[in-house]
Amino acid sequence: MALNHKITIKDVAKAAGVSTQTISRVINNRPDVSPDTRTRVQKVITDLGYAPNVLARSLSRGRSNTLGVIGFGLGYYGSTSALTGIEQKSNELGLSFLLSLLDRFETDRIDEIIRNLISRQVEGIIWAVPGINDYFLDLSQTALDIGLPIVYLNKEKTENETVVAMDNRLGGYLATQHLLEQGYRRIGIICGPFTWWEAKQRELGWREAMQEAGLDDLENLKVEGDWSAASGEVGIHALIAKSPDIDAVFVCNDQMSLGVFQAARRMGLNVPQDLGVVGFDDIPEAAYFYPTLSTIRQNAVTLGAIAVEQISKSIQAHQDGEEFYPDVCWVEPRLIVRKSSVRE
Repeated sequence: MALNHKITIKDVAKAAGVSTQTISRVINNRPDVSPDTRTRVQKVITDLGYAPNVLARSLSRGRSNTLGVIGFGLGYYGSTSALTGIEQKSNELGLSFLLSLLDRFETDRIDEIIRNLISRQVEGIIWAVPGINDYFLDLSQTALDIGLPIVYLNKEKTENETVVAMDNRLGGYLATQHLLEQGYRRIGIICGPFTWWEAKQRELGWREAMQEAGLDDLENLKVEGDWSAASGEVGIHALIAKSPDIDAVFVCNDQMSLGVFQAARRMGLNVPQDLGVVGFDDIPEAAYFYPTLSTIRQNAVTLGAIAVEQISKSIQAHQDGEEFYPDVCWVEPRLIVRKSSVRE
């Protein structure tokens, strides 16, 4: 056989001494094949290196087995980790996906992107764009209008939506509660942009823990950042200017925490003795900050994987003519305690 010859199902059938229909039954894991024949066919498939044309098979059944994923902000740790989870779970379930990225919040492109994905026969869409405002979500109505299943990542649920979300509010609460337990009282917060749902939820968790502890004057303990290390540096200076007696800070992502550490050193503040710090994300570098960074671990890979599971279930229900009931799937974060928040 020529080296450049593409192995076909007929080649496999000839080598195994069976019909092409039998080969098809084995590939599709049909029960009407004897164990000996199945074993022989699978060995021939392996020996010849035969790879079934998955796309042709799926289209012949009226399926594309393809998801559309609309993403944003691959410069952010959570976003890239969620896409990793989407890719891993899609492979596991035999699905492929088409990724469309927004570099900015380009409202004029959303409708175009969705229509393009629909034209390429995606069976469902995972919406991984932050909940910026209602306008973005209204544009996704294009997909819903034609009955295309859609799953949202990290947004507030409204009626008839399936949402997979990190419990950011719980994360903010855990971070602040830990600092309170360490004896800190004037605990500031450097938030992410308040156009992001995640940022608002983390602030709510901080606020809840502070209020439970009977602490007030919260507005003087809050500043807004933009997720960058530079905004963390600016943020801690702004907090200290408003509240010079601040003794700890919950920083709403690890990148901003890096800026806080640098600013603290320049101001002669010792972390954690003078300033306790807890971040959010648990990026791989967090354990190598100096001092090592206490943080909230959000398993965004799991988040992406669950989104694929949910969209797959929704698609299957749609194909079978069954009801699929939208819900919220919460992923719980975990507090990781290191040296930046523990007074010796």
